[in-house]
Amino acid sequence: MAKQCQQLEVAGGGALPQADWPEPIQRVQCLAESGISELPPRYVRPENERPTIIDNHHDTEPVISIPVVDLSGLEGPDRQETMRKISDACENWGFFQVINHGVPLKVIQRAREVGRQFFDLPLEEKQVYANSPKTYEGYGSRLGIEKGAILDWGDYFFQHFLPLSIKDVNKWPAKPTAYRATMDEYSQQINKLCRLLMSVFSTNLGLEEGYLQEAFGGDDIGQCLRMNYYPKCPQPNMTFGLSPHSDPGGITVLLPDEAVQGLQILKNGRWVMVDPVPNAFIVNIGDQLQGSWHRTEQNREGQIPGPGIPARSFTRIGMSPPCHSVLYPFY
Repeated sequence: MAKQCQQLEVAGGGALPQADWPEPIQRVQCLAESGISELPPRYVRPENERPTIIDNHHDTEPVISIPVVDLSGLEGPDRQETMRKISDACENWGFFQVINHGVPLKVIQRAREVGRQFFDLPLEEKQVYANSPKTYEGYGSRLGIEKGAILDWGDYFFQHFLPLSIKDVNKWPAKPTAYRATMDEYSQQINKLCRLLMSVFSTNLGLEEGYLQEAFGGDDIGQCLRMNYYPKCPQPNMTFGLSPHSDPGGITVLLPDEAVQGLQILKNGRWVMVDPVPNAFIVNIGDQLQGSWHRTEQNREGQIPGPGIPARSFTRIGMSPPCHSVLYPFY
């Protein structure tokens, strides 16, 4: 792939016209595999905006861990205690990990595998799905259309699952051959998990159990997936895989790389590295729900520094109301 690592004008081959983007597109995976030893200037952050490099295993400060909630406790005598733990995590962190979540391990493993296989495809096969800033659906390497903007060190694939009116499997990768069926099954499983969490959130907020699900559109709730691929970075202390941000939707469910740390969250003014529990999901409360727990802004931001280690990946599914919805505080 390194020989193909040149600026790619997104045109032809079924892709969208270059005019949609302010500058020629470079695939970060290509740059990383070309053997560069320094970051191109368009990825270098000003010194006061560079990431905090955290090593939980060698840091002299005590490790701070986000809450881990065992969802099996929702069935049986531990239900109230489990719901309290979820409420505390929402109010004080905005993030928590869930175990015993009901998503079969084989579904998780297959989703990870087809995601890796897609990014391992030859560049010309991925370029067929090159995206546009009009919808971002497809294979991309940047967000936003500001000319000269500093870019993040990562590529991604973005696709819609719900509502069904905008779901188009023909826009999903045809290779690997198992991709479409695998990701469809994965999205259905995550939808069940999110429905469960929505019912818990509703109850914890003193609402009817199905209130939030209906407020977010019922069966027409928005659900989309973004697979992020972060190649090894030559200067990880100078850039981000994903810049500091808060998620705009209702719930985000992250499936992190099972072997490598990456996600940092802001807790009381300090960036904290998340230690992923094997086969757990990381749940993030988005902007459209955060006010319900009266949380401060600083406890809901996340970032992913540029990886100075072999490539890592995150699979993100976000749930949000339809774009025409009007939401009001639930308290």
